[in-house]
Amino acid sequence: MTAACNRTDIQELTADELAAWLSRHGIEAYRRQQISRWIYQRQADGFDAMTDIKRAIRRLLDDHFSITRLELLERAVSRDGSCKYLFRLKDGRCIESVLIPERSHHTLCISSQVGCAQGCRFCMTGTAGLQRNLSMGEITAQIRDVQRDLQADQRLTNIVMMGMGEPMANYRQVVRAIGVMTDRDSGLGFSTRRVTVSTAGLVPAMLQLGRDTSVNLAVSLNAADNRTRNRLMPINRRYPLETLLDACRRYPLRHRRMITFEYILIQDVNDSPDDARRLATLLRPIRAKINLIPFNEHPGSAFKRPDPAAVQRFQEILQQRHYTAIVRHSKGRDIAAACGQLRASAGENAACPARAIPCPP
Repeated sequence: MTAACNRTDIQELTADELAAWLSRHGIEAYRRQQISRWIYQRQADGFDAMTDIKRAIRRLLDDHFSITRLELLERAVSRDGSCKYLFRLKDGRCIESVLIPERSHHTLCISSQVGCAQGCRFCMTGTAGLQRNLSMGEITAQIRDVQRDLQADQRLTNIVMMGMGEPMANYRQVVRAIGVMTDRDSGLGFSTRRVTVSTAGLVPAMLQLGRDTSVNLAVSLNAADNRTRNRLMPINRRYPLETLLDACRRYPLRHRRMITFEYILIQDVNDSPDDARRLATLLRPIRAKINLIPFNEHPGSAFKRPDPAAVQRFQEILQQRHYTAIVRHSKGRDIAAACGQLRASAGENAACPARAIPCPP
C-alpha cells in the first residue's frame, strides 16, 4: 500500500475535528477556514495549491492527509438535460448521483448508502440489498465533484438526499455531511432551505433530524392505509402510519416550511379517487405539500404506470381539499436516472466494472 493510501482523506473531518487537529499541532485556528475554503469552494486537489498557507503547514498537511475525488466511471446525459453520474468508491463499490435541470437552477440528487435495505417493492435500488453506508466524505464528494463538472451557465442551488439508500439509516454520517453542505463560510455553502432529506419513515431518526438540523424533510408515503403501505413498504410494519404521522405532527418545522410527502402513483394499487380522499384526510393536521410521482416502470416489476387521467383526477381531489399537490414527471427516464431507478452497480452485484467508461464530451 502506498503512503498516499495510508493518509486520511481530509474531507472525512468535520470543521471541529479539523480545528482540533490543527490545535494539537500548534497551528493557528484561522487556518481551518482557509483550508476548508480551498477544498470546498476553490476545488483544490492538493495542499500545494493553498498558496496563502505557509509551506511548512502545507507539508505537514500533506504528510497526514489527502484530498481525493470519486472515480467517475460514466456520465450519461438524458434527452431532457438530466445527467446521471456513476461513481466508483475506493473499495470498488458504486453509487449514482443525478443532476436535474430546473427552470433557473439545478438540483442534485445524491446517495447516502450503497444499495438499500428497506426493500420497497416499487424501487430498483434495493433489489441488490444494502452493501454499506457512505462516509461523510463520500456523501459530500458527490456534490463537490459534480460542481467541478458544471458548465459556466449552470447553477447548482438545491441538494436532495433522495438517491440510493435510506439517509436516516446512516444518520451520523448524513448529519456530519449536512454540516459541510450548509457551512456558508467555509463549506459547500448551501442554504438549509435548499437541502432536503428524504426518509421511508424511520421515526426515531426522523425526529432527531429535526432537533439536530434545520434542513427540509420529505417522507416517502405512497399509501393512505396500512394494508397498502405494508404491501409496498416493509418498514410500515415497524412504524405504521399512525406512528409515522404522529412523528410528522411533532416534527419541529421552521417558520413557513412544510413536510413534503412523496406519493408514487401505481396503477390499481394506490391511484383511485378513494385513495386520494383518504390521503387528504390522513394529512389534514400536518403542514404538508404532496409530490405525486407516476410510477417509473422497470424490468422485474409487475407494477404499472397509471393512466394520465387517473393522475390528474388524484391531483384535483387533493387540490380541491386545499393541498399543494404537484405532479412530478421524473426526469432522466431514458438513462435510468428517474425516481426508484438508481442501482448499486452496473450489474447485479455492487462491484463496478473494472475499466472506466469514457465520458461524453
